[in-house]
Amino acid sequence: MTDYPIDHALKEQTVTVVKELAEAASLGPGKVLVVGTSTSEIVGRRIGTGGALETANQVLDAIMEVQTAYGFYTAFQCCEHLNRALVVERELLEHLGLTEVAAVPVPHAGGSMASAAYRRFKDPCLAESILAHAGVDIGETMIGMHLRRVAVPFRPSIRYIGEARVTAAFTRPKLIGGERAKYRLEQENDSSACD
Repeated sequence: MTDYPIDHALKEQTVTVVKELAEAASLGPGKVLVVGTSTSEIVGRRIGTGGALETANQVLDAIMEVQTAYGFYTAFQCCEHLNRALVVERELLEHLGLTEVAAVPVPHAGGSMASAAYRRFKDPCLAESILAHAGVDIGETMIGMHLRRVAVPFRPSIRYIGEARVTAAFTRPKLIGGERAKYRLEQENDSSACD
């Protein structure tokens, strides 16, 4: 049971966006979703001016609900005061061999969302950076530095969570080769070979 009033619209908006992205990105076990969130923007204020732990916890509840259903990992980006480090479970840090950095995010140095995630994770720690398979940016917090190449913009059916504009992306492997390159395995009867 939560100790804050539930904003059902906020939960529904978040679940919709994250679920649609999870489907488009084929997020599942072993995949990573990076999340950047400005709770200030969600409540209609300028980024960095009105962080709200209550709002962060509601968005976190919704993201964790989708995470549980699909089985992917999450990484929550801190604000610029912690150099956009990421709150992750230690299991993920060790599995991917990420570089750990030392800090504990708080609302005014890390951000409300990172602070909420750090307090709710089983064994939280901060990673310096990550290369995620997909990302959702709630309030234009600039998550691109934590996405794998090549990022593909994704347009969810709703473009706002609360008052915050939402952008999202998933990634795909780089396509290599020239005009002879194939990107799907097909039966070929071509006797010409590349030397």
